[in-house]
Amino acid sequence: MKTNQIIEGKRISSWIMFLLASACGLIVANLYYAQTLVGPISVSIGLSSAAAGLIVTLTQIGYVVGLLFIVPLSDIFENRRLVIVSLIVVICGLLVASFAHNALSFLTASLFIGLGSVVAQILVPYAAHLASEEQRGRVVGNVMSGLLLGIMFARPLASFITSIWGWQIVFAFSAIVIALLTVLLSRILPERSPSPTINYSKLIGSLGALLKQTPILRRRGIYQACLFGAFSLFWTVVPLRLVDYFGMSQQGIALFALVGMGGAIAAPIAGRLADKGWTGFLTGLAMIIAILSFLLALLFQGHSTTDLILLILAAIMLDAAVSGNLVLGQRAIYSLGSEARGRLNGLFMSIFFIGGAIGSSLGGWSYAHGGWSFTSLIGVVMPLLALLYFLTVKRTICKGR
Repeated sequence: MKTNQIIEGKRISSWIMFLLASACGLIVANLYYAQTLVGPISVSIGLSSAAAGLIVTLTQIGYVVGLLFIVPLSDIFENRRLVIVSLIVVICGLLVASFAHNALSFLTASLFIGLGSVVAQILVPYAAHLASEEQRGRVVGNVMSGLLLGIMFARPLASFITSIWGWQIVFAFSAIVIALLTVLLSRILPERSPSPTINYSKLIGSLGALLKQTPILRRRGIYQACLFGAFSLFWTVVPLRLVDYFGMSQQGIALFALVGMGGAIAAPIAGRLADKGWTGFLTGLAMIIAILSFLLALLFQGHSTTDLILLILAAIMLDAAVSGNLVLGQRAIYSLGSEARGRLNGLFMSIFFIGGAIGSSLGGWSYAHGGWSFTSLIGVVMPLLALLYFLTVKRTICKGR
């Protein structure tokens, strides 16, 4: 299909926007399936409880490596071809994982699943490239809402499938879905061939200079690192609280995660409002909402139905703050120009995924040593730090930052 059938007057069509949003959700979900399946997977592949965390960690490591070394390739190589090759890597990793009977094969597959799944972060700036300037915020918001829904659906979906058919079916089913998606994207997406001015080694070497020379990238990365760190902390610990305080089963935790997905609606709303020049106001609001969500969780720590409802509300508020701020950050970064969009996006995602890794680590440690109260206090501090940093912006020179 020709490009002009997809972009009319440099305006991306609604069905292509839906396809890209769905693709991002289906791809990024592969990073999160294993999070609720660590127990059954570790038993099946003979991994000790002390090493079970590697199941998730190696996927994240692969993802960060991909963000730094694969996503920048979208600035010098034809994007559609790069997308297809990356998806083939994901399919191979998923197939190996679904048939794995030992730790080495599964962990190796996890690394490659994470590595290939960075294709989602190629598709987001690709969508921004297809969109006109006046619709870019809405397009990024809609595509990111699909990506965030994939993140939020992954955990409960994996739990439900595992309870019926076993964890191997989760990865086998995903391999089939990603294979069909690969065929669809290869036939529908228009080509996008950048005009490279540097080779790959210089491209990677330019990352440090790009980070140093782009203050908005540093700011938006730190904002999102603090919020995503709080998000990761919450979702690492809240299953433990749901079991300890409310006696929930795995299915109950899955339902809690489903309800918490309501916050994803903030992504397209934030994108539309950012197009109208509200980025600065919404950024501060997202940080305040994140702080309030943890204060709510901190103040109501009982075992009653009311406490559970308020905890659900806190989850929705936090998800809304994180998803909304993510769209605001990506829109600001994509507005810097298309020449380095892949590298900018890779750096941005790397920064805030590091924040997420810190949040996850702090979550397990804080809950073990100080319970929910200590964890909630740390959760308050992380977005509070982002808010204090945000208040240092000079509004006269940092519109929408």
